[in-house]
Amino acid sequence: MDPDLLKMVLCPETRMPLREADAALVARLNEGIAGGRVKNRAGRLVETPLDGGLIREDGAVVYPVIDGIPVLLIDEAIPLEAAHPA
Repeated sequence: MDPDLLKMVLCPETRMPLREADAALVARLNEGIAGGRVKNRAGRLVETPLDGGLIREDGAVVYPVIDGIPVLLIDEAIPLEAAHPA
């Protein structure tokens, strides 16, 4: 993601800054998505693999990036504990 654009993007819920998720986190989330173990904040299973993610400053949620586009909707945020599915 363009660094200048990233500086302007904020969490729609808290207005906290966001940072790019590293490749390892995205891979863990995609593994959980493939196994049907990752749910978003609305409680729906995430079915589309992520191209990337934007992590909220407090580390609580990651907003998915799909087809290069950040999905900055509160209900689509993935609680970060989903990166470590049981």
